[in-house]
Amino acid sequence: MVTVDSIFSDTIEIKQSKFLAYLMPMALYEEEMKKLREKHPKAVHFVSAYRMLNEFDQIVEYSGDDGEPKGTSGKPTLSVLQGHELINAAIITVRYFGGTKLGPGGLVRAYAQAANAAVSAASLQSYEKLYRSSFLCDYSNISIVEYEMSRNRIEILSKVFDERGALFDVQAASEDMEHFYTLLNRTIIKR
Repeated sequence: MVTVDSIFSDTIEIKQSKFLAYLMPMALYEEEMKKLREKHPKAVHFVSAYRMLNEFDQIVEYSGDDGEPKGTSGKPTLSVLQGHELINAAIITVRYFGGTKLGPGGLVRAYAQAANAAVSAASLQSYEKLYRSSFLCDYSNISIVEYEMSRNRIEILSKVFDERGALFDVQAASEDMEHFYTLLNRTIIKR
């Protein structure tokens, strides 16, 4: 599976209709939909689809036609996400109607082509499930721990200081987290 960490877009034109497709991380989907609706008030359709993993590692999928004939826009967009094995990603396609009806087959092809154009413009990354962990670190060892975290792709979500030291809340891929804990002496970190 692959994913994206930022927004990528591309535009296609078919019979004077413009299709502006935006591929984005799932975390940006709702906010980006609002922005696109504000930015493109004259657009007639905002078709979307997404694929994400829920807390049970099950794939959740959604597609919406936003007024286009049922199954002619959201499903082809979702099919592109599925075909590229994208996860935790969404595509929103903004359509400006050009005056010529495309018909059901034409809409399916147009929305799939727009979604594929956005995916082609993207830098896809391998998907890795991230795990969270917390640990307490004495003040004297904070610089060593932070150095090892930077070397081992451990993301610091929060760092809270108290009288004993620093409480770190971190996340990383399973393999990176295991390697990090192996590197550090168990007396340095108190979980």
